[in-house]
Amino acid sequence: MSETLLQIRNATKVYKQGKNDVVALQDFNLTIAKQPASIVTIAGESGSGKTTIANLVLGFIGLSSGEILFEGRDVSQGSASEMREYRRNVQAVFQDPFGVYNPYYRVEHVFDMVVKNFKMAASKRQARELIEESLNVVGLYGEDVLRKYPHQLSGGQRQRIMMARAYMVKPKLIVADEPVSMVDASLRASILDVMIRLKEESNISFLYITHDLSTAYQIGDKIMLLYQGTVSEIGNATDVIDSPKHPYVQLLVDSVPKPDPNIRWEGEIVLPPEEEMRTSHKQGCRFYPRCPHRMDHCLNNLPPLYSVGDRGHEASCYLYDEKVVATEA
Repeated sequence: MSETLLQIRNATKVYKQGKNDVVALQDFNLTIAKQPASIVTIAGESGSGKTTIANLVLGFIGLSSGEILFEGRDVSQGSASEMREYRRNVQAVFQDPFGVYNPYYRVEHVFDMVVKNFKMAASKRQARELIEESLNVVGLYGEDVLRKYPHQLSGGQRQRIMMARAYMVKPKLIVADEPVSMVDASLRASILDVMIRLKEESNISFLYITHDLSTAYQIGDKIMLLYQGTVSEIGNATDVIDSPKHPYVQLLVDSVPKPDPNIRWEGEIVLPPEEEMRTSHKQGCRFYPRCPHRMDHCLNNLPPLYSVGDRGHEASCYLYDEKVVATEA
């Protein structure tokens, strides 16, 4: 048996757009171990490629090149029965707690479909027990929510029900794509707490997609920062956010307001025009147009990941290549 739960190797996704190709993801690599369960965060701004990764793992879109392995098996080569098992082991919680529900059905329909599709119960009583157990894990009770329609629930309740639905099939991995971005701040903590408890108590790993560094800092074990389809920095979440090394990640962290009324932000982030930011540098660093430390060498090749600290902290920047810096001086 493989000791690796999920492995993504050199994943590239290219979209055709007229005469031009849009590279949504380039040579992306990721490994999630079976033990211990972990929360791996994929973070970045809009258009960075993070949702593309979620869609690839869930099988909604196919790779242009590369491969995705689950427990050592290529998910694109699986038989019908293997793909069914894969979809049971890899569940999803989506961003929009409103759009995932059919407004014509009561909440219980969400669970009934799961029980039926995966043949999880031999009787209605057994099915109800499974549903109640799943709801209790996320702090809800059947008598409070099952007979209601989606519009009668809060955004936080709807999102926790999606967590319960995912948990009910006892998956090994949950892909959570911006699960708290559309709920009130007061409800975010409860959803994040559910994720932590499922990891610690049920040994379920998470691929957590977000643009919110504060939540990544709170619950993430490992973090990967993306910029225009390439990895800028990876490492332990607290290491990366406390001490960012890549110029893009430094700007990203600096843009987060400090919760201290005595601290005034006196800096100014100057960005080039949008059309310049979108210029395609197929051979070089994607961040070149915006980088305050850009060098001529950055235009030649996409920088590899350099070790910049302990616990696997790495940054994709030529600033950490002494030979390159010496030639540019």
